[in-house]
Amino acid sequence: MLRGLARIHALQGGSRPILAAMLATALAIGAQTARADAYPDHPIRLVVPYAAGGAVDIVARSVGQRMSQQLKQPIIVDNRPGASTNIGMDFVAKASADGYTIMMASNSLATNAALFNKLSFNPATDFAPVARIGEASLVVVVPAKSSITSMKGLIAQAKAEPGKLSFGSAGNGSSGHLAGEMLKESAGIDVLHVPYKGGAPAITDLIGERLTFMPINPLEVISHIKSGTLRPLAVASASRSALLPNVPTSKEEGLPAFTASVWWGLVAPAKTPAPVVKALNTAANAALNDADVRKQLGQLGVTIVSGTPEQFGQFIRSETTTWTGVIRKAGITAD
Repeated sequence: MLRGLARIHALQGGSRPILAAMLATALAIGAQTARADAYPDHPIRLVVPYAAGGAVDIVARSVGQRMSQQLKQPIIVDNRPGASTNIGMDFVAKASADGYTIMMASNSLATNAALFNKLSFNPATDFAPVARIGEASLVVVVPAKSSITSMKGLIAQAKAEPGKLSFGSAGNGSSGHLAGEMLKESAGIDVLHVPYKGGAPAITDLIGERLTFMPINPLEVISHIKSGTLRPLAVASASRSALLPNVPTSKEEGLPAFTASVWWGLVAPAKTPAPVVKALNTAANAALNDADVRKQLGQLGVTIVSGTPEQFGQFIRSETTTWTGVIRKAGITAD
C-alpha cells in the first residue's frame, strides 16, 4: 500500500500534506490489522459487574476458563459490582477497544437506560456484542402452604381480590420486578410489588407467607422447591425448563405473552476491531460446545444459546425494546 501511495505521489508531482495524511491513515490501518492478527498476546480481563459467587460470576468463570484454552491466554475475572451493574459497565465502556477488556453482560444492559435518569455511558452505543451465552427462564413460585396450586389459580384469585395479592423482588428494576409487571399486564391483574434489598430476604418472607408469590431465577429457589418449602407454578417461557421439567410453561397456562428470563452474553467496548470480536466469538462458541461447560451451565438451569455477534446484537435490541416498554408503562425508576 505504501509503495502505491508513493508512486501516486511521484506521478502527480506530490503534495506533502496530502501524502502525509494518506501515509498516516495507511500506517494506522496497518498497525490495527497487525494488532488484530496478533490477538491475543497477553491476558484478557473479563469484567463481571456483580459480586463473586453469584450466577453471573459462575457463568463467567466457567466460560472464561474454557475460552482461555482456546485463545491460549489467561482470562482473568474482575468483579466490579455496584450501582445496579453501572460501575462495571461504565468501566468497560471507557476501556481501550482492543479486546483485552470484555464483560459478561446480563439483563441490565437492556434495562438500565430506561431505569436510570442519567448514565455516564450509553448501553446502546458503547458496547460491541461478542457472543450470547445463554438464558434461564424465570419461575413463578408460591409458599408450599399456599392454597394457590396453579398459575390459572393465581390469576383467578388476583382478579377476585384486586390489589390484595403481593409479589416480592430483589429491588426496583430487578428481573423479578420487571417480570411481575409484565405478568400484571399480560394477565390483566392488579397486584402489589414489594421491593427488597436482595433476593434472599424476599424469599424468606415468601416462605413465611408474608408475600403471595415471586417470579425469580430458578437457581435461587431450586433448593426450596426440592425441599418442599416453595411450590413452582410455571416457568415464564414457551418451552419447559430442563431444571424443572415437570413445571408447566406460561404458554401452557394460557399466558403466551408472559416470557421473562435472566440471560448472559459477552460484550466489548465499542469500536473493538471486527477480527478481535470474531476471535472472541469463536472462542466463546467453542467453550459452549465443551461437555464440561455444558454440564456446569446445565446445573445452573442455563439454556445455552450460541451464535454470531450480529445475532446477539439483535437480541439485545429486542430485549431493550421489550423491557423499556414495560418500565415506562409501569413508571419504574431505580434512582
